[in-house]
Amino acid sequence: MYELIVLSLLTRAPMHGYLIARIINSIIGPYARLSNGRLYPLLAKLEAEGLITAAGDEAPRRSGGRHQRTFCLTDEGRERFHQLMLDTTSNPGEYDRLFWQKVPYLEQLSPEERIYLIDHFMTYCQAHVFHLRAEASDLERRAVREGFMTPERLDTTLFVMRHAQGYWELNLDHARALREREGGRVHGDVHNVDTEDIEGEKDSGGGSRTIAGHPAGQRTAVRREPDGR
Repeated sequence: MYELIVLSLLTRAPMHGYLIARIINSIIGPYARLSNGRLYPLLAKLEAEGLITAAGDEAPRRSGGRHQRTFCLTDEGRERFHQLMLDTTSNPGEYDRLFWQKVPYLEQLSPEERIYLIDHFMTYCQAHVFHLRAEASDLERRAVREGFMTPERLDTTLFVMRHAQGYWELNLDHARALREREGGRVHGDVHNVDTEDIEGEKDSGGGSRTIAGHPAGQRTAVRREPDGR
């Protein structure tokens, strides 16, 4: 995630490490912090890979006589940024956090790519809602029938599951609002996969389709052509 954030910041302007750290910590704060011991090795790695480079003269630090380097993005860095923005398969367990880090930089993608990412995230949220709803229903039915939970424990467990479901429903609502803002920028209609689509793919065990050139496994939204197919 930090690689994407650093590259994203540098798509807008050259920055020195101190400013990068300050912005990142304002994003992930107030309790999470990105230490210098983690940031500067990352900057060195990105520089060694040719994704960023030192730009211009070094500026003096606010304290002491040492200097800090200002970094800018290379062409290879912009390609890597674009790749990370369109990646929907890495870190699936925390993709909700990653997606919202991408949103401020959607302007740097094509309209079709923006719609692809938003629709993918909507389906990602829907999958969590469907899963939690089914698991809660199954737990309530089995707990009553088999008696392996006290009523108090069952009630507390269902309360926590409803909280988790509400989190994903809120993400879905925000993604839908974002989708409406992007509506009309893409020719044709894009729809997100519903429950039957998800279950149908599980049952069939295949039949992967693609969108906007992205391979199977990187899409959960399907482009609908203007004639409705």
